[in-house]
Amino acid sequence: MKNSNLIGLILSCGLFIVGFVIHGNVSLYFNLSGLLIVCGGTFSAALISFRFEQLRIVTKVLGAAYRKPIMKETEIINILIDLSIRSRMDGILSLQDKESETTILFLRRALGCLVDGYKIDQIRDILNTEMYFFRLRREDSERVLRAIADYLPAFGIVGSVVGLITMLGGIGDTSVILQAIPIALTSTLYGLIFSNFFFLPFASNIKERTNQELLLQKIIMEGVISISSELNPVILKTKLESFLTPSDREVQLVSYAKIKERFSIERERQKETKYRESEAKP
Repeated sequence: MKNSNLIGLILSCGLFIVGFVIHGNVSLYFNLSGLLIVCGGTFSAALISFRFEQLRIVTKVLGAAYRKPIMKETEIINILIDLSIRSRMDGILSLQDKESETTILFLRRALGCLVDGYKIDQIRDILNTEMYFFRLRREDSERVLRAIADYLPAFGIVGSVVGLITMLGGIGDTSVILQAIPIALTSTLYGLIFSNFFFLPFASNIKERTNQELLLQKIIMEGVISISSELNPVILKTKLESFLTPSDREVQLVSYAKIKERFSIERERQKETKYRESEAKP
């Protein structure tokens, strides 16, 4: 997780907790029975809905999303430009040494296709297939998290119903009512907090990270295909920088003077003026 995200998380959690502390006792918001109903019911529903292997994959994806940073687009472009220069100087097979050094699996996959001599259409088809199923796997993980986020408020309501039933059964006995009220109220609170404070943000984080990684994979695919077709590194750099926002590009716009010189704008305008003047004369 980036430092800015971590600072924002700590600050938000602090404000959230302060909101509970200002007008009440923190211990009032903790109820073990309600917590067990919400967490136990949600976990049981998740086990019924999804394979245990799928839940384990979601845990791994979620852990990687917060622990492993993503390379920037500019870093990927610089790697591809360097590979392009090495390819033109030393031949395409020189990339095989570089292929074993990179830590990005998709780039290694693309370079593997390149050094094995696959045709451009074959490389594009293989990498597009890789990107397609990568997106499907990530969407499955996101779907699991959103499903769990839907289960939590429902089991919060279940805990509230259990508390209300206990209250009705203890009419006339003040001690039973006092024990049942916290279950009825805190269960709904737990369901809403876990759903909206944890699992929905987890799903959104995976979706955002997936979109970023797909952009990097698209850049890698276009770069590797351009290297395979022996595109000039300068042209390759211009092409790959099209994926970046204008503020991230290291290019300078062509001056208007060069545009006028290249397209002979001034000369054409003078010819047109002279032609109009000659037509205007009797």
